Amino acid sequence: MQQGDERPNRGVVVHSEERPAGAGDIADPSAPGAPAAGNVASITPVTVRGVLELAEIRAGGPEVLSGAEALSTPVRWVHIADTEHVGALLEGGELVLSTGRTFRGSAAATARFLDELQAAGAAGAVVELVDEAGEPALGAIETLRSVARDRLLPVVLLTRSVRFVRVTQVAHRMLIGEQLARVERARRVHEVFTQLSLESASEQQIVDRTAELLGAPVVLEDVAHRVLAFRAGGADPAVLLGDWTERARRVGYREEAGRRADAEDWLQAPVGIRGRRWGRLVVPTALTDDVDAAQVLERAGQALTIAHMAGRDEQDLLHQAQTGLLHELRQPHALTEREARTRAAALGLEAAAFYLPVVVRLDRLPGEDPTDLQLREKAMLAELAHVVRRVRRSLLAASMHSGSLGVLLAVPARELENPTLDRICDELARSRKHGTAWSVGVGRSRESLLGAAAGLDEAAQVADIAGSLEIRRRPYYRFADVRLRGLLTLLRGDPRVRAFAEAELAPLLEGQEPAALELLELYLNHGGNKSALARTGYLSRPALYARLARLQDRLGVSLDDAESRTALHVALLWHRLQETDPGPPV
Repeated sequence: MQQGDERPNRGVVVHSEERPAGAGDIADPSAPGAPAAGNVASITPVTVRGVLELAEIRAGGPEVLSGAEALSTPVRWVHIADTEHVGALLEGGELVLSTGRTFRGSAAATARFLDELQAAGAAGAVVELVDEAGEPALGAIETLRSVARDRLLPVVLLTRSVRFVRVTQVAHRMLIGEQLARVERARRVHEVFTQLSLESASEQQIVDRTAELLGAPVVLEDVAHRVLAFRAGGADPAVLLGDWTERARRVGYREEAGRRADAEDWLQAPVGIRGRRWGRLVVPTALTDDVDAAQVLERAGQALTIAHMAGRDEQDLLHQAQTGLLHELRQPHALTEREARTRAAALGLEAAAFYLPVVVRLDRLPGEDPTDLQLREKAMLAELAHVVRRVRRSLLAASMHSGSLGVLLAVPARELENPTLDRICDELARSRKHGTAWSVGVGRSRESLLGAAAGLDEAAQVADIAGSLEIRRRPYYRFADVRLRGLLTLLRGDPRVRAFAEAELAPLLEGQEPAALELLELYLNHGGNKSALARTGYLSRPALYARLARLQDRLGVSLDDAESRTALHVALLWHRLQETDPGPPV
């Protein structure tokens, strides 16, 4: 057999990024350009591979006989033992150094030594097999090779003499440095989340900071597995959140930070007070150090719980998340269709053949202040979500602006749009929580979620028009239902329409004659039929005819002319719309 230093070094690979870490590896978070405090990647645990890379070990010509896949196992301590009965001395995680003096002559004793190491949870074994002359002990080497073959435990052979005391000194210095680094990092992570709590940081800000600390994607979900906040951490959001609800359901909950051996082995931490959990934080990826990551995740969960106790609940978080997504959906080119569908599915919107844009507009009640309107809007949002679940549909809903709720409703077929809307509006009306002080505008359904989101502007315009109607005969309105009034509502800010309407009504507006405007409106609403207007009892027939003659003279046009009546009707409709809602300044 050739000398150990002449054989190829099989299985021992040097990686510069896995060098031993110490307290000095933690960057000062206050320094400009410093990495995030406590980033897991900044503390590399001491592993079997890391110890094998020490000059003291490499001098012995290390050869990995088994367990090459487990060389990244963390080392808790380095222990010297020369007896096969070593199990009772170990607690798990030790890398055992041995010369094998008491068992190298027997295959059974060698096997017993390795069996006890594996049963005790040792990180690995480094065995020096050198004879009295300092040469490789060939018989013992062959025995160790045969016994170690196919074992999961990392077993490393040294064929040259090594000073084990020096190995333990260096390794223990590495381990102590690692522990000091972890203590320092834990202190800084604590400071980060304490500061976030003091600043009343939002849930999204807490999730963002957690992802930065871990250098990995982080997701906050509620108990129904809807994504309340997330940070992709360099991952593709569509891949990260793809089929999220179904995947998350397969991962059981834990009452403390850690992993479960489920279909998707995710690191997780519960959020909320024990017995009243309202969600969990999840890292759906592999990490280099679960122990440190679990501590960060647990601390983040505590910060989220504090934020919740300060006044926000999980339903508020869901609405906040949906509002953020709806805002993104309405921004041109902010998301692709795939990203939009993935994000919406993670918030509970089921995939469907069509998506229907709907806007619910709350009327302002007499004497209602903005706070009362906001409370009524929040109640309507909750009731709307409840009603949609009851009719076995799903939605994405959020506040668009004060008093208006934007909804993207999933429907399986176009012929089911009206029946679905009928049931929803009927349920809302029968709940009696909101009275009739609201109107519903509906846009055109789209196969594209982004297209449906763009249709919310159309639905909002229809809802505004419906809100201006004196009598609402329909539970919901489309553009085809609001007709001329809808067109004028869209054009009311156009200076040309303003000029036309003011010119038609100028004789009455300049003289500030509300009674004349009222008479004109009644006459036009009766289609220019004087007899029909007289039968309403508004005025006696002679008095009515006399007043209409004076009105015609003031206007300077013939009220018997159909085109004149049409022009006046358009102008009057525009004027009434301006009275109820002047719209933005021109």
